[in-house]
Amino acid sequence: MARFTGKTVIVTGAGSGIGQAAVQRFASEGANVLAADLNTDSTKDFDGDNVVAHQVDVSKLDQVEAMVKAAVDRFGQLDVIVNNAGVLCEGTVTEVSLDDYRKVMNINVDGVFYGCRAAYPELKKTKGCIVNTSSISGLGGDGSMVGYNMSKGAVTQLTRALARDSGRDGVRVNAVAPTLVHTNLTAEMNEDKPLMDAFAKAIPLGRGAQPEEIAAVIAFLASDDASFVHGHVMPVDGGLNGSNGQPDSSEF
Repeated sequence: MARFTGKTVIVTGAGSGIGQAAVQRFASEGANVLAADLNTDSTKDFDGDNVVAHQVDVSKLDQVEAMVKAAVDRFGQLDVIVNNAGVLCEGTVTEVSLDDYRKVMNINVDGVFYGCRAAYPELKKTKGCIVNTSSISGLGGDGSMVGYNMSKGAVTQLTRALARDSGRDGVRVNAVAPTLVHTNLTAEMNEDKPLMDAFAKAIPLGRGAQPEEIAAVIAFLASDDASFVHGHVMPVDGGLNGSNGQPDSSEF
C-alpha cells in the first residue's frame, strides 16, 4: 500500500511513541516525511532519502514556521501536518504548579495552533490535511489532570473550529483521541503493574494501545480513504466510548 507516494508529511513529536510510529507508517506508504522533535538525538536515525530529521520547539512560532519552510524547501510541497508533540501535566487546579501549567498549554495548545497556522497556506495549495493528536482526556475528564485535560480539550475544539473554516479551502482537519498508549510518556505508569492491570480491566478491549495502532488511524485520516471525513475527533480508546474520558480512579 502506497497511499502517500509523492506527498510530503510533517510529524511533530516524532522522536518517540505515536510520533515515531507515525513517521514509520507514512514512510512505509511512500511519503516524504519531516520528522520534527525538540530532541535531535531521538530523530537522528531517521535521516534518509525520504525521511529528514528536524529540530523544533513547537511552543515557538518562528521555529514552527521554519519547520514548514524546511519541509517545502526539501520536498517541494506540503500535503499533511500531524501536530502530535505533547506533554503530560498532573495535579488539581490548586496543586498543579504554574510552571507545569504554562508548559502544558504552551506545547499542547500553542504548539498545535502554531502548526495549523504555519502549515495552512501550503496545505491550501495542495488541498492537504491536518491531523491533530488530542486525547479522550479532551473529550471527558480525569482526576488530578486539570492542565492536561484543558490542553487536550482545547485541541479538540481547535480541530472542530478550524474545520468549519477550512472546508471552503479544501483543507481537511481531523484529530485522534487515544486512551492510554504504551509510550515513553506513560513509562512510569507502565511500571505500576496493579495500576496498569486495573486500567486494562476498565478498557473493554482489556489493554492499552500500541503506538502503531494510533499511527494507523492517523494515516487513515490523512489519506484519500478519508476524503469525506472532516472536523472529526476520532476516539481510539478500546471501547471506552470517548466522551467518558479515561477510566476513573474509583474503578481501580
